[in-house]
Amino acid sequence: MQLRFSPSMRSITISSTNGFIDLMKIKVAARHISYRTLFHTILILAFLLPFVFILTAVVTLEGVNKCSSFGSLRFESSLLRSVVENGICNVVCVDLNLNLYCLGRRLGPRLLGRVDDSGQKLVRDFYKVLNQVNAEDIPTDLKLPDSFSNLVSEMKDNQYDAKTFAFMLRAMMEKLEKEMRESKFAELMNKHFAASSIPKGIHCLSLRLTDEYSSNAHARKQLPPPELLPLLSDNSYHHFILATDNILAASVVVTSAVQSSKVPEKIVFHVITDKKTYAGMHSWFALNPVSPAIVEVKGVHQFDWLTRENVPVLEAVENQNGIRDYYHGNHVAGANLSDTSPRTFASKLQARSPKYISLLNHLRIYLPEVFIFNIFFVKKKIFMIEVLIMSTIQLFPNLNKVVFLDDDIVIQQDLSPLWEIDLQGKVNGAVETCRGEDEWVMSKHFRNYFNFSHPLVAKNIDPEECAWAYGMNIFDLKTWRKTKIRETYHYWVRENLKSNLTLWKLGTLPPALIAFRGHVHPIDPSWHMLGLGYQNKTSIEKVKKAAVIHYNGQSKPWLQIGFEHLRPFWTKYVNYSNDFIRNCHILDS
Repeated sequence: MQLRFSPSMRSITISSTNGFIDLMKIKVAARHISYRTLFHTILILAFLLPFVFILTAVVTLEGVNKCSSFGSLRFESSLLRSVVENGICNVVCVDLNLNLYCLGRRLGPRLLGRVDDSGQKLVRDFYKVLNQVNAEDIPTDLKLPDSFSNLVSEMKDNQYDAKTFAFMLRAMMEKLEKEMRESKFAELMNKHFAASSIPKGIHCLSLRLTDEYSSNAHARKQLPPPELLPLLSDNSYHHFILATDNILAASVVVTSAVQSSKVPEKIVFHVITDKKTYAGMHSWFALNPVSPAIVEVKGVHQFDWLTRENVPVLEAVENQNGIRDYYHGNHVAGANLSDTSPRTFASKLQARSPKYISLLNHLRIYLPEVFIFNIFFVKKKIFMIEVLIMSTIQLFPNLNKVVFLDDDIVIQQDLSPLWEIDLQGKVNGAVETCRGEDEWVMSKHFRNYFNFSHPLVAKNIDPEECAWAYGMNIFDLKTWRKTKIRETYHYWVRENLKSNLTLWKLGTLPPALIAFRGHVHPIDPSWHMLGLGYQNKTSIEKVKKAAVIHYNGQSKPWLQIGFEHLRPFWTKYVNYSNDFIRNCHILDS
C-alpha cells in the first residue's frame, strides 16, 4: 500500500503496491481542513481498514464452520490461502495466520450482532439422542464389548451412529451396576456369616480351657473363695453384670474395668454364661484372677427357676421352628434384591443375627429375679451342711443397683461415679441415641425399630420417641421389682411371635424399648460411645475420651472384619503372653 501527496498538498492518493489500482483519492481544501486533522484521519483509516477486510472475509466464509472441528486446520488454511490469492484482502491478509483467523471466526459474528449457536445445537442434538435412548428398550441382539477400549475400536470399525453408541454405553453401565449390586450383596452375606461364626482361635480357647477344667483342680476352684461369698450381694460394692459365651471378650471387659478403676478392690463381677461355655469360662477366671476385684461365674443351667414355664422367651425359642429358620435359614431366599438397597439389606441381616435367640441376650430382662433366686440357690446347697452360714446369708440384702455390660465393650475410665448418679426414681440409666453429632449412630427413634404399618404398633407406639442404648446400663433393681417391666416385655414378645415377627426385626432392644417406657433416665453420652462395630468413620479423638466404647455392629474387634484403626483400643487388654491365647493363635495374622 502506498500514499502519494500532491506537491501542493491538496490531494492524496492511496494505491496498491503495484501502482495499477488507485483505491482512494482525497482532495484536501486547505482552508477547510488542517494538516493535523488530516494526519489523524489517515492513521485511523490505516488501522480500521484491515479489520474491515477481516470481517468481510469472515462473513463471506460464514457457511463454513470448521475452526473447532477435527482436521479443520488444513482446510481453513487452504481456504484462507484461496481468499488471499483471489485478492479479497491481498494487502492485509498476507501475514495473517490461522489462529488469528479462527479468533475472527469466533468473534466476528458477535461483533456484527450475530450469535453462532452451532455448538449449542450439537449439545441439544446429543441430549435428544440420550433422552430417546433412555425411553426405549435396549435391543436384545446388542452385543456389548468387554471394555471401553474395545468399544472405541468397534466404533471405528463399524462406524456407529450416535444412537447405537448411546445404547451400548447404557447397556454397559446397567450391566456394571448389576454386577456391583450383586457383589455388594455377596459381600454383606459373607460379612454376616463371618460375624455370626466363632473364630477358630476363640473356639480353640474355649475347648482348651474346658479340657483344663476337667483335668486341673486349680481350674475348678471355687469362685469367689468361700470367705468372699458375702460380698456378692453387698451393696457397698460396685456390681457389674456380664452375660456372654465369649471367654476372650469377657476377659477384656473385666480386665479393662479393673485397670481403669480407681477403686478396683470395690469391684464385683457377676459373669453369667451358658452351659457349654461354663467350664471354660470358670477355668479362665480361676487360672487368671483379676485381684483385687472379685469375679463370680454362673451358668444359666444353675438357676432352678430358669425353666420354660417361668421364661416365655425360652419356651418360644425351643418350640418355634419358624424362629430358628428365620435366624439360621437362607437370608436371600424370598428377598427382592432388585428393590432393596445394600444398606437396607445390611440392616435386615443384622436383625437376623442368631444371637437374638440366645437366652443370654434376653437374660437382662430377668436381672431382679437372678439376684433373688441366686441367693436361694446358695441356701439350698448349704442348708444341710452348715446352718450358721445359712443364717448369715439370710441377712444379706438383695442387690439394689448394678451396671449391666455387653461383652463387646471396653472400659477406659473409672465407672464408680455411675453408682452416685441419681436416677430420679427411674429404673434404667442409659444414653439416648436420638441426638448427637454422629448422624449415623445417634439418630435412632422408635420408628427405626418398629413396623408402623402394623396396627398394634401404630396404635400403641410414638414413632418419634427417642431410643436409648443397651450395652452399658445402670439398673436400679430395687425400683425395678416394683414395676411390671418384665410382664410388658413378655406381652410384646408373644405378640410379635403371633404376628410372625412382623412387629419388629431387631432382636431384644425393641421389646425393651416398650417395656422400659417411662422408666429411663438419660445419662451423659460421654459415658457410652456406640457404633465402633459398624461406623468406620468413628472419630479417634472421641474414642479416646469416652468412658465406655461399644463395638456394637458386625465388625467386632476379635474378628478379621473388625476395623483396623479401632481394634487397638480392644487388643490392648488382651494378654498375648498367656499360654492358652498364644497356643490358640488368637488374632494371629
